[in-house]
Amino acid sequence: MNQPLAYVHPQAKIARNVVIEPFTTIHANVEIGSGTWIGSNVTIMEGARIGENCRIFPGSVVSAIPQDLKYNEEDTSVIIGNNVTIRECVTINRGTTDRMKTVVGDNCLIMAYSHIAHDCMVGDNCIFSNNTTLAGHVNVGNNVVLAGMVAVHQFASVGSHAFVTGGSLVRKDVPPYVKAAREPLSYVGINSVGLRRRGFDTDKIREIQDIYRILYQKNYNNTQAVAIIEAEMEATSERDEILQFVKDSHRGIMKGYFKAS
Repeated sequence: MNQPLAYVHPQAKIARNVVIEPFTTIHANVEIGSGTWIGSNVTIMEGARIGENCRIFPGSVVSAIPQDLKYNEEDTSVIIGNNVTIRECVTINRGTTDRMKTVVGDNCLIMAYSHIAHDCMVGDNCIFSNNTTLAGHVNVGNNVVLAGMVAVHQFASVGSHAFVTGGSLVRKDVPPYVKAAREPLSYVGINSVGLRRRGFDTDKIREIQDIYRILYQKNYNNTQAVAIIEAEMEATSERDEILQFVKDSHRGIMKGYFKAS
């Protein structure tokens, strides 16, 4: 249902039961799935692909060109999954030639005034609290919670099931399953509350804790810790995910709190 005071480009592909409120602008080369609600004063620009049953609140801008001087009018996109809520004044920018797209997965909640820059990859079931900012080329796993006013450095990664406390500056990679806090950002334990909420049992939580004790609390360097974990810990999907994250980290993982200075 399109309000007469909204503008929808005739080349946009809009499912029949999408609701578009007044004063919203939807450009060409946009696709919006069924059941999605677009509030007033929203701007959906070229290259947006928005899934089903999403809610986009007033003032948001989806798929504006990147805030990157290297961008040269490439045909790039923003891909939003299903059941995503984008609150007031959120901005999500298109990709560049690096990845050609910016992606937000299914079932995410992106709270007011957050910014997701070009070429970011955000997994499923993530929550970004108010004023969260991702610089370009950031990777965020599934089930990640970033509290209010978190700022993530370009090319950084945040592993699945991680929790980052409010006001944090994420300059290094945040491994999966952990809580990150303090300044500079440091490991302060595993995200046990979040893991229990998502069905992890006590044994699995203890296994993850044991891995991070070796990595962060035994005074080994990362290479030594990885070798010990591989040799002494039973191979599980969680163990292998943590090890692969550490091995793949280009910026380096954040320190343990006892190493922060």
